[in-house]
Amino acid sequence: MSRSGGRTRLSAPGSARYSKGFTLLELMVVLIIAVSMVALVPPLLSGLAKSSELKGAARQLAAALRSARNEAVTKQHEGTLSLDLERRRFQVTGSEREFSLPEAISIKLFTAQSELLGGSSGNIRFFPDGSSTGGHITVANERLAYTVNVDWLTGRITIQE
Repeated sequence: MSRSGGRTRLSAPGSARYSKGFTLLELMVVLIIAVSMVALVPPLLSGLAKSSELKGAARQLAAALRSARNEAVTKQHEGTLSLDLERRRFQVTGSEREFSLPEAISIKLFTAQSELLGGSSGNIRFFPDGSSTGGHITVANERLAYTVNVDWLTGRITIQE
């Protein structure tokens, strides 16, 4: 504190000016970063949603194939997974429930010639000893594809990216 001509001036120790708060430049930098995050994050999240939907469809098909194999082995009669590519639906023998696949993915079926049921549907068949007709089902979007393989000899089901 100093006196000069009857006036008192307060100042911070060691400086002529003491300031609290943010400058306009600092606020502008923070706003630019926030706007960039808002613009960039949603497209990244939508890509994750599409890939998880695709992986979910592959897992659902693999589970249905395992169910058909289990049906064949435990009940000692043939079990099948029937896939209708046009309607995007599949069903396992012994179950009345029909499952549907998302519209946003493409589906391809590769199976034994004897299991093709017209141009847009077919089966993968399992036998009581666990073996199968073999084949694979591919589900894909514009960036990624999963193939659900069925080994003809062992009936083993695997998913490959």
